[in-house]
Amino acid sequence: MSKVKTGIGRRSFIKSVSLAGGGLVLGFSWLGCGRGTEEAEKELGMQMPDEWFELNGYLKIGDNGVVTIYSPNPEIGQNVKTSMPMLVAEELDVDWKNVIVEQAPLNTDVFSRQIAGGSQSIRQSWEPLRMAGATARQMLLTAAAGLWDVPVAELSVEKGVIRHVASDRSMGYGEIAKAAATVEVPEEVELKQNTDFKIIGTSRKNVDAKKIVTGQPLFGLDVHRDDMLIAMIVQPPAFGLEYKSMDAEKIKEMPGIKDVFPINTYPDDMEKEWSDVTSFPKLVAVVGDSTWQVMQAKKALEVEWDLKPELTEEIVILEKSPALRDTRGLENSQSHSSLMAEAGSKESEAIRKDGDPEAAFKNATRVIERSYSCPFLSHNCMEPMNFFANVTNEKAELLGPIQTPEFAEKSVSKRLGLDLENIDVQMTRMGGGFGRRLYGNFLVEAAVISQKMGAPVKLIYSREDDMTNGVYRPAYHVTYRAALDGDNNLTAFHVNAGGVGESPLFANRFPAGAVDNYLAESWILDSQISIGAFRAPRSNFIAGAEQSFLDELAEEMGKDPIQFRLDLLKRAKNNPVGENNDYDPSRYAGVLELVRDKADWNNNSSSASSRGVAAYYCHNSYVAQVLEMNLQDNEPVIDKVICAVDCGIVVNPDAAKNMVEGGTIDGIGHALYSQLTFEDGVPQQRNFDTYKLIRHRQAPKKIDVHFIDNGQDPTGLGEPPSPPVQGALANALYKATGQRIYKQPFINQLETKKVVG
Repeated sequence: MSKVKTGIGRRSFIKSVSLAGGGLVLGFSWLGCGRGTEEAEKELGMQMPDEWFELNGYLKIGDNGVVTIYSPNPEIGQNVKTSMPMLVAEELDVDWKNVIVEQAPLNTDVFSRQIAGGSQSIRQSWEPLRMAGATARQMLLTAAAGLWDVPVAELSVEKGVIRHVASDRSMGYGEIAKAAATVEVPEEVELKQNTDFKIIGTSRKNVDAKKIVTGQPLFGLDVHRDDMLIAMIVQPPAFGLEYKSMDAEKIKEMPGIKDVFPINTYPDDMEKEWSDVTSFPKLVAVVGDSTWQVMQAKKALEVEWDLKPELTEEIVILEKSPALRDTRGLENSQSHSSLMAEAGSKESEAIRKDGDPEAAFKNATRVIERSYSCPFLSHNCMEPMNFFANVTNEKAELLGPIQTPEFAEKSVSKRLGLDLENIDVQMTRMGGGFGRRLYGNFLVEAAVISQKMGAPVKLIYSREDDMTNGVYRPAYHVTYRAALDGDNNLTAFHVNAGGVGESPLFANRFPAGAVDNYLAESWILDSQISIGAFRAPRSNFIAGAEQSFLDELAEEMGKDPIQFRLDLLKRAKNNPVGENNDYDPSRYAGVLELVRDKADWNNNSSSASSRGVAAYYCHNSYVAQVLEMNLQDNEPVIDKVICAVDCGIVVNPDAAKNMVEGGTIDGIGHALYSQLTFEDGVPQQRNFDTYKLIRHRQAPKKIDVHFIDNGQDPTGLGEPPSPPVQGALANALYKATGQRIYKQPFINQLETKKVVG
């Protein structure tokens, strides 16, 4: 066992411990969630203590041995509601069937990171959650030892039952919980060795699965109060426009309509949080009795919009740019593409430079140069944006799906002029997040509308509102260059990357550190279009582009693509260039070697399909994938994807496999089919009839997932599988068609290409 400091002193312990129904309540941060009390009573066949009450971020042990864990973390489908309490139960040595977990409301006094994002939940809670379980176990053992007058070292515990073998005595946790509440919190506790795990590393079913498949209320759209009103927003039709005026009197006379009025979500003098991202702070709110009535009123309402003041004159994104196509101060996708193609040579800033890349390129025998680009993407969560708000003069109650509740709380406090302690943000399960719900403009809008109405309100976005509201994955562009000498050796590598509103460059990632002469440059184009995080931010484009270029470079050098990558990683391991390389070459090589073996890569006759490979590091994890596909009527048919993953210890194997499968399908779908384009600032795709997402029949027929068991602490998993598969897909498409594809969505390029005979 390894010893860790609990970080809990006696004084703080007194503040965070209370007796409830004779049970122990132990406070700690970073908990997960699971079965609710009501269904647990039915499952376990036992009555919960009547005296129990909810305390955010606390582990409760009832006098009947049942354990309840409250979760601060939002659940967006990454399965923390199952995996996080497994960490506590493991160190507590409690029977998993006796664990109940419930969603906690926001509590920034107790929790340090109530966020769902960055694939960090398990990674950052790995030790604190286990420590909490181990601390409670130690206090229970100490109390039992005192009762029996025996040394703690002579006691053992399994599945919540403490035993003293020498005297043949035993008792359940519930019997000693009250006494344990008076025990001094230990200064340090021992955590289990990995080899002793009994719950971690075993598959446990999603604790919300039954509720989800039976349609029980879990999500924001399920929220209902008898006295609540329904609100929807009318937003500008184009990015760069804002509200000017309207005539709403006739609309207010429509059946069920309570009011129609303009709102300003973020006044100019408001100090915004980083999560307060929107291009449309000035909106029109339509409020009524039912969703249908509000939708009809919204359609009938005529609003006059005007250019934002800064766009009254023609917008100039790049000064004197001949590529500028805009005539009304509004942006177009055609202009974005042209401007990005020229920006690399005009606006670049060197972020990393190793050796003398300029000289290497000047002296090169051959230079390979390729450019890649992708469009804007909309998040398109299955559940559109929504939030319930009930604002009075004294307080604000908010309930709904949000990835960043603690930042939303601060925003509402500032916008409404209420103290933080009077803001109550509660979280529902989310029908998808993918980064969109990191940005809480819709929550603040609901609060502002409720305050104006003086009534509880549920704000609902239509699919069209959601898709055209912004906070998109940016459009990106990257150019790679490689210098080869007379012996076909790689002597220099250059990456020049940027985008509309953001650059996708990661200057210190592979192949940085593996090439003597290396240059990474970045640039950004300004835009009126709001952008934000999208599943595996920036990696979701740059990984596929990089892996496509590495494959093409390997072919130019006459090398096997996997061996080429392994050779570079060997150099990065044995004689690295620079000191800021942010990946572990050995772990990177490990997933490549595993996927090579599992796919039988070196046996050319092992698959009748066209195959492509890719590997990438992001969110502290490593993923390599081999994709096997064929073309039928010029449409990709993906037979199999073999995935090798190094994310450290896998807490819940079935759930982890599900995440890899989902991320793989997600990456394939966006690379193949999805795009959002603009004409004069107007999004051209407004619903799923024009915005393409992958269909069931287009998903891989089979996905094989293999995890590397190296005993390392867990790292991210929700996002890492999505980026590299896009490169594997592009490389497989090349094998099938003989044509390299440089622009997303790939399907648009395939329409003009023919299968090689």
